[in-house]
Amino acid sequence: MGKPKLAEELEKMEYEPLLPIEKKLITYSIILGLILIVILVFISHTFFEV
Repeated sequence: MGKPKLAEELEKMEYEPLLPIEKKLITYSIILGLILIVILVFISHTFFEV
């Protein structure tokens, strides 16, 4: 018999909601990413004008 397909294995898994700490980590990561993008764009426009 062949290997089980990924879709079949995912259907068998139970739903597990995110823990509050996981939600905080996701939120902090997104916020940090956005802040760093803003800083990068600012530095780019300030020091490397075309």
